Amino acid sequence: MNYERLKQPLVLVIFGITGDLAQRKLLPALYQLAKAGELPEKMRIVGVSRRDVSKDDVFAELSTFVNEPDYDAQVEQHLKNHTEMRQMDLVDRGAYEALLARVREIEAEMGEPGSRLYYLSIPSQAFTPIIRLLGETGHNSPLVGSQELPRLLIEKPFGYDLASARELVAVLGEHFAEGQVYRIDHYVAKETVQNILTFRFKNPLFESIWNNRHIDHISVVAHEKIDIEGRADFYEQTGALRDFIQNHLLQLLAIVTMARPPHLTSEDIHQQKLTLLEAIKPVAPDEIAEMAVRGQYEGYREEVRNLDSNIETFAHVKLWIDNEQWTGVPVVLETGKALQEKSTEISICFRQPEDATEEQNKLVFRIQPKEGITLHLQIKQPGIKNITDGADMEFDYARSFNQRPAEAYERVIVDAIRGDQTLFATSAEVIRSWEIVEHVLEQWSRNGDGLVSYEKGSIGPLGN
Repeated sequence: MNYERLKQPLVLVIFGITGDLAQRKLLPALYQLAKAGELPEKMRIVGVSRRDVSKDDVFAELSTFVNEPDYDAQVEQHLKNHTEMRQMDLVDRGAYEALLARVREIEAEMGEPGSRLYYLSIPSQAFTPIIRLLGETGHNSPLVGSQELPRLLIEKPFGYDLASARELVAVLGEHFAEGQVYRIDHYVAKETVQNILTFRFKNPLFESIWNNRHIDHISVVAHEKIDIEGRADFYEQTGALRDFIQNHLLQLLAIVTMARPPHLTSEDIHQQKLTLLEAIKPVAPDEIAEMAVRGQYEGYREEVRNLDSNIETFAHVKLWIDNEQWTGVPVVLETGKALQEKSTEISICFRQPEDATEEQNKLVFRIQPKEGITLHLQIKQPGIKNITDGADMEFDYARSFNQRPAEAYERVIVDAIRGDQTLFATSAEVIRSWEIVEHVLEQWSRNGDGLVSYEKGSIGPLGN
């Protein structure tokens, strides 16, 4: 990774700067990075919007979304001073040519060539025309006097299904090299997820037991207490399987089960993740009833004003990894909305002797909330009787480190600036993830067979 790039001038072009994602995540992340002095000294932000809006409008709610008692208005003013707004018709080729001319002017004003980031904080259906026009008008090439290739950041979903994902990958490949494309998965950028790699490969204690001889099963679970929060149009087009399992949870599974890479470099890590994903057996059409469960919370249909909706708000899929390390170990991916509690965890359950009656040893990576790692063991209770009981050994981020962990979007921005693609999914990983769940998506889209209703605030349709 190139830390020197953090010292180079930067032009950050944000498409959709007035949108919800930019307002709630991206701008607060820029605020925190600016406050910590972790942005390039020479930096300019160009906010692109279809509407005529001012900088004051864009930053009006920043303090609300940052939500901290020692909010620094001077940091906000610094960002504002380095931002300019640009109203654009996003399908007008001339507007992109004019934008590139302005970027060249900004670089001249900064006095030296630097990095360029194009952040598409926009609905996924707008990706294709914008990517094409950026490429056709030269935004994909270095500016005069620079060797620095611009980088393109895009948010999920990366396609709607396998066919559309392949189409998007093809369009990207026509205009940008793979090394220029940064597909954002904010779950992978979380501090606790990054620590899984350190935990696995810097602690030899677990290396020899990370296999099917010692591990009984694995679960990757992301439960949310919130419902769809008024995002009816988005959720009716997406559903839980597309929203979480196809991307976030498969990425988490790959990180926790991939083989040790030769080196902890971006290239080697991505190769091992892809190798692992290719070893996962896609759910076959005749296995779906056995391997996949879908549910919908009561009241969802009224909320989206579609009384015939078959969109799942809960999805549970069992998978098998067909390689020497993991053959025979069932893996469960599960996500749902409007459940009893918010919790994202990866649980590694170890095998017990056949005659054992105690609970299994379990290693749990707590992604959110209460970030940390728990190791569940058996111990003897105090006293003269030989009675065992379960006990937890805990590592807790909040207690162990007296500092605010970086939010996912802060890490995303910094890694994109310095050209580190470790936390961003490759084209091949995206395509393979769609292949794994494609048959389930196809069958679930046809009808509501097997759709289970569950109460809001419950533990979900499985009932255990």
